[in-house]
Amino acid sequence: AFISIQAFPALLDLPQDLEVSGVSCGSRHTAVVTRDGELYTWGWGKYGQLGHGDSASSDQARRVEHLVAEGLRAEEVVCGPWTTYVHVLE
Repeated sequence: AFISIQAFPALLDLPQDLEVSGVSCGSRHTAVVTRDGELYTWGWGKYGQLGHGDSASSDQARRVEHLVAEGLRAEEVVCGPWTTYVHVLE
C-alpha cells in the first residue's frame, strides 16, 4: 500500500462524534486517544506499531480493535520512531 509522507500538517477525517484527548507522532505514524478511551492509529505499520495485529500501513485512521475486545480504555499514547506505547485502564 502506498503511504504518502507529508512534511507539513494535513487535515484528517475522523468520525464526527470523536473527541480527541491526546495525540502523538512517531517518525512515520500517528496515534490519537479519544475522550471515550479509544485508540486510533495510521501511517507506516511495517513493525506492527499501529497495533492492528499486522504490518500493514494505512493512510486512514483505524480504531485499534484489540483494546476494545479486551475491555481496555486507552488513557495516553506515546509514539516512538517505530513503536507505540499506550497507557490503558481496565
